[in-house]
Amino acid sequence: MTLPVSAFKAYDIRGRVPEELNQEIAEAIGRAYALHIKPQKVVVGHDIRITSPEITQALIRGLRSAGVSVSNIGECGTEEVYFATNHYGFDGGIVVTASHNPMRYNGMKLVRAQSRPVSGDTGLQEIRDLVASNQFKDEPAVGKLEQLDHRPDYISHLLSYIDASKWHKMKIVVNPGNGGAGVVVDALADNLPIELVKVNYDPDGHFPNGVPNPLIEKNRHSTIDAIKKSGASLGVAWDGDFDRCFLFDESGRFIEGYYVVGLLSKAFLTQTGGGTVIHDPRLIWNTIDVVESAGGRAVMSKTGHAFIKERMRAEDAIYGGEMSAHHYFRDFAYCDSGMLPWLLVIDLMASSGKKLSELVDQMILRFPISGEINRRIDDPDELLIRLERFYGPEAIHMTHVDGLSVEYDDWRFNVRTSNTEPVVRLNVETRGDVALMLEKRDELVAHLGGDPV
Repeated sequence: MTLPVSAFKAYDIRGRVPEELNQEIAEAIGRAYALHIKPQKVVVGHDIRITSPEITQALIRGLRSAGVSVSNIGECGTEEVYFATNHYGFDGGIVVTASHNPMRYNGMKLVRAQSRPVSGDTGLQEIRDLVASNQFKDEPAVGKLEQLDHRPDYISHLLSYIDASKWHKMKIVVNPGNGGAGVVVDALADNLPIELVKVNYDPDGHFPNGVPNPLIEKNRHSTIDAIKKSGASLGVAWDGDFDRCFLFDESGRFIEGYYVVGLLSKAFLTQTGGGTVIHDPRLIWNTIDVVESAGGRAVMSKTGHAFIKERMRAEDAIYGGEMSAHHYFRDFAYCDSGMLPWLLVIDLMASSGKKLSELVDQMILRFPISGEINRRIDDPDELLIRLERFYGPEAIHMTHVDGLSVEYDDWRFNVRTSNTEPVVRLNVETRGDVALMLEKRDELVAHLGGDPV
């Protein structure tokens, strides 16, 4: 009997439970992963969702029945599977998570040796087809199963990026959104001169305070209120599997991920005296300015973790950042981490003696942005053609690296389409001109039409 495979997306697996992802499908994914990747030993972990333990057990059954030995690290963040895969030399890793998707969803992110991503063009489609056919046979020897306590090594690795001896005592607001970040934050705090103000801290797969996704504006209020009430120097919030973190300054102002890319670029390039930084095409001017001023080289890549990671390896880049708050680190197996960014930002605050607001204010003034604007429309491809015809003739530069990017002397924009739904995403930036940014933002939104997402 064939199995449904609608949960397979461009970069990972995400679907509604049980219609699109259930124990039977999870077991088949384990068998298919084993058949295609041909690993001997794999590390597995899962997020805090209610359905994650049972789906993980089914996945493990599938892997073991195919003769693969499994090390289970239990409840964790996505990056912990990335870390364990690379650090201990596993042949691959799988984390059961649906990140910031609604509660009914679950999914998986797959990597091979060295935490290289398994995505649409690197094996995920082949695994999908094997799952769909559902024709597997058991291997003679069942794979072994062990529990692995990776966390002490993981915490030590995170701490190696900073010099906490130079930090002053600092109060920070931490908001995991009832996701899984809290246990790691606590382990880090035991080694750091920080006082934690905890918000929505206990892991709870029922998400009593909403799905943890700080990109949704209403989800930011609890962090902002706690900063103002406590007088904290910094606020940090995470999504459910904490591969992304989001920063707030001492006034409670939300700091767009674009400017955090600039901060982290500066932090690494200051340490190394140069190197390459990878960035996405949506917003670019601030990143280029910061990187080149610090003696580095900025290289643009198509949006998406698989593309960023591949380009980082090719360029031997020290760091890569996306405005969507994904930050990638060469010494973290070129993978994204939601723990390293806030540690590095505090390290930068300590070494500079500046508040977070002081570190980002000039960037915000020099390169104001619209924030990402999402619209659901009937024909995204036709829209991009129409925008190129309208804006292209007067542009000084235009690219199609990811959607459409159009650049003028004093402003630019990027419009890209979603991989999974008829949605377009708009970003606008200018050189120091807020009024122009607002004017062009509104003008482009009128061109887009459609319904807000």
